[in-house]
Amino acid sequence: MQRACWGQFSMARGDDGGGADHRRVIDDRVKYLSFVWTDMAHVARLRCYPVKGFDAESVDSIRMTDAGSVAGDREFALCDPTLVDVENPKDGPDHAYNGKQLPRIHELRTRYDPVDGVLEVTPPDGGALSFDLPADNEAAEEWFGAFFDVDVTLLRSEPPAFVDRPAMGPSVISTATLTEVASWFDDLSVESVRRRMRANVEIDGVPAFWEDRFVGDDSPGFVAGGVRFEGVEPCARCVVPTRDPETGDSLEGFRERFLEYREATFPEWADRDAFDHLYTLMLIAAVPESDRGGTVSVGDVVDVVDEG
Repeated sequence: MQRACWGQFSMARGDDGGGADHRRVIDDRVKYLSFVWTDMAHVARLRCYPVKGFDAESVDSIRMTDAGSVAGDREFALCDPTLVDVENPKDGPDHAYNGKQLPRIHELRTRYDPVDGVLEVTPPDGGALSFDLPADNEAAEEWFGAFFDVDVTLLRSEPPAFVDRPAMGPSVISTATLTEVASWFDDLSVESVRRRMRANVEIDGVPAFWEDRFVGDDSPGFVAGGVRFEGVEPCARCVVPTRDPETGDSLEGFRERFLEYREATFPEWADRDAFDHLYTLMLIAAVPESDRGGTVSVGDVVDVVDEG
């Protein structure tokens, strides 16, 4: 099935490594393209992050909680025991560690099984460990504290749990956006960009930066699986996307190149006034109360609603 789509900015990259030639690529080769997209817009991937800052779990469906968040997302976190009320952990990032505070978090491979509550951890030197949460919380705190060389307490919180923006909802990005950003950097794969950006919902069958059009005055929403998503803000990025998700090594010049190409490829359908700056990628959405409790599944058709 064919669906007419908005135009897309696209950039053909040369073999230059930067400098004057790189500037020429941006000046001469950014063109506005009109095309017909051949796929129906649909949910391509769903991911939740059971422990804040740790690896994602790919899932077939997600349920929206009464708080408007993804069930099981950032349900656990390693927290600074000097800042958090252990008996009543408040929502928000100010006391919960993630990759910004703990760069070595990238060196760990993790998997969490919500059925049996077991967290599996593989450190860089091998030798996988497993912790039955919450029975093994004390042992987990001791191990993680030694690995990161910082005091930690491992806590669980009710929805919206330890998401960065507890008053908002799921994060959304398109497959085409990930592909476009990967093309801006030598030897950077789409999967690497996906892991750096850490979205909950990935939409395919749409052009790059499709998600940018859902913020700003009079912006539309979209529906997937009967659940309505309304844009709140573009996601301002931190230092985490600059790092290799496997090793934590920083990619030199990531922010500068990202900003240059982001400016050059900013789509005409987006409201530039809704962006305080362009070191952004991904949409932070909200789910209205009437749709909370609903479920979104991989393969669900995505429809834009309330277009002007």
